[in-house]
Amino acid sequence: MRRRERRTAGGRGTEQWSDTDLSVPAPPLWMRWLPAIYVVAVLALEPITPVQWPVSFLLIALPVVAAFAYGPATVAVVTVFAVLLEGVLAGTPCCAGRSVGYLWDRHYVATYISTALVGLLGTILAAHRTHRERTLATVRSVAETAQRVLLRPVPHRLGRVCVETLYLSAAAEARIGGDLYEAVPTAHGVRLLIGDVRGKGLIAVETAATMLGAFREAAHDAPDLVGVAHRVETSMSRRATELSGTETAERFVTAVFAEIAEDEKIVRIVNCGHPPPLLIGPDGVTELEPTDPSPPINLGVLIGDHYHAEVQPFRPGEQLLLYTDGVTETRDRDGNFYPLIERIRAWGNLPPRDLLDHLHQDLLAFSGAELRDDTAALAAYRLPDPLPDQDEDEEQDERMRRRSERR
Repeated sequence: MRRRERRTAGGRGTEQWSDTDLSVPAPPLWMRWLPAIYVVAVLALEPITPVQWPVSFLLIALPVVAAFAYGPATVAVVTVFAVLLEGVLAGTPCCAGRSVGYLWDRHYVATYISTALVGLLGTILAAHRTHRERTLATVRSVAETAQRVLLRPVPHRLGRVCVETLYLSAAAEARIGGDLYEAVPTAHGVRLLIGDVRGKGLIAVETAATMLGAFREAAHDAPDLVGVAHRVETSMSRRATELSGTETAERFVTAVFAEIAEDEKIVRIVNCGHPPPLLIGPDGVTELEPTDPSPPINLGVLIGDHYHAEVQPFRPGEQLLLYTDGVTETRDRDGNFYPLIERIRAWGNLPPRDLLDHLHQDLLAFSGAELRDDTAALAAYRLPDPLPDQDEDEEQDERMRRRSERR
């Protein structure tokens, strides 16, 4: 599935999704050329081997070689070609040094029959492979559609805050997991969420969907961030009681709720057992460890739903990085954990999109492209305060945009 970006009149970007591409990826180039290379190798060996060593017997494997990269029709054609080439090498004096009488020798006839049987099996194998590839493409398409609904693209600009997101699934075939994020503009400011559902599979996906749905509603209605956490906890607990089985007790979510006030240079944070956010600014990188941690979502009935909001300075030009433990628990080949703070300090104060792109590439390089856990990150950058003239220009652009929409 491909993404494209659309720019609106106010300079705000909204990520859009194109139609799903269900085409099966083409095999690697070397695999497509492998049958031809195999034939060339057999022809190269034929002149330098004694007549009593018929190298043409190696062509029996040619249909199977072709079945790795081509469809059943092509494998059938390759099978016919292999049988004809075996006949040419068996009874052509000018090419192989054998008389025409060898053409119907019982050993060569057995080779023709064996090649035909292997070709039949190769054709069946190719048909099965192409069917599985199309099925996998369909499954990935469905998973990506579910991912689009679950983690819908967030606007790149929310008032005076720029927001960018990153999601990496450890299951490359599915591209969907239990990590979640959201950004919602409200009358109380921009409210952010990042979370990590315990467990994997469909249970994690369902729990993440419930969590996101509850947050999207509570973010607009709750007067403060603690109220948002309580509302989400209530929704998650209610959903858990509707389910049966022992897995209901395992449906808890570690999360960070954040609120960036519009008229104050602060950020409010409720940390529910989640890795602490990072504050990135001209003065360096600061880990915002909670002084009074709150319980994970859906564990309030067990350990008490006492949620606490903490206030941190968040000035223009600074950036807030929320992330899941898939980032910090990434390991290299020696088993060392990813040193997030040290890496970000070395990069400097990058813009949000560049920061997440750099983080993505660095995680892949650090782990040897072997991510073992889902990873999500959200970067929120507070724009510098505009000059008075810029405010007037922005208001004029907004009026023109609304006027064009009415038309």
